[in-house]
This record gives sequence, C-alpha cells and structure tokens, in this order.
Amino acid sequence: QVQLVESGGGMVQAGGSRRLSCEASGNIFGVHKMAWYRQGVGEERDLVASITTDGSTIYKDSVKGRFTISRNNFNNRAYLQMNRLTPADTGTYFCYANLQAYSSSGGLSPVVDYWGRGTQVTVSS
Repeated sequence: QVQLVESGGGMVQAGGSRRLSCEASGNIFGVHKMAWYRQGVGEERDLVASITTDGSTIYKDSVKGRFTISRNNFNNRAYLQMNRLTPADTGTYFCYANLQAYSSSGGLSPVVDYWGRGTQVTVSS
C-alpha cells in the first residue's frame, strides 16, 4: 500500500519561513515526478513546484525566488522550503508523486499518480 504523508505545516507570520516534508512509502519500485500543490479555500488546487528524478524543477511564478523544492531519491522524500511567506501563500499543501509500485504478485504495477492528504499552512499578516 503506497502512501504519501506530508508534515511541516502550521501557522507562521508574514515574512517567516516553513519547511514541508513529504514521504512516499510502501512497495515502491521507483518515483518519477514529485510536486507540491496548494489549494486555498474555495480555490482550485494549483501547482506550486515540481521536481523530476534528475532534479529539474518548475515553479509557480508567485513563489519563484522564495520557495525551493528538493528531493531525496534514496528515501523517496520531497521537501518544500518556503521563505518570505505572505498571507497569499496560505492554503493546504498537497504532496504529489508519479510512481510505480510492486504488485502483490511481485511484478510491477502501472505508473500511477498519488496524493497526500495535505498539510495546512496559514500565514498571518
């Protein structure tokens, strides 16, 4: 059973920093793209940052220069370092992973998208 579990959310004052972590666990063969998405109240879930296996990154324009996504391919973890936070960064942050797991028969399952349950980040002014 594959799971993505986020941690590191909480309340922070504007201008502060926060580091989110995501761990993918289970019978994982390989993790391809990992990413962080954010969803505000009444808003759609939007991409904040993504990172491929070789370290190529993409950032939402509003977080460029403030947020840094990274990953550890050995333990299937992704991180989001968030600096100079503003109230507009408030939302639930979801971890995403495109990965392939072992099947119950010991073979390989198809590559599938997985999501964590989210961690809330609230930035106060």
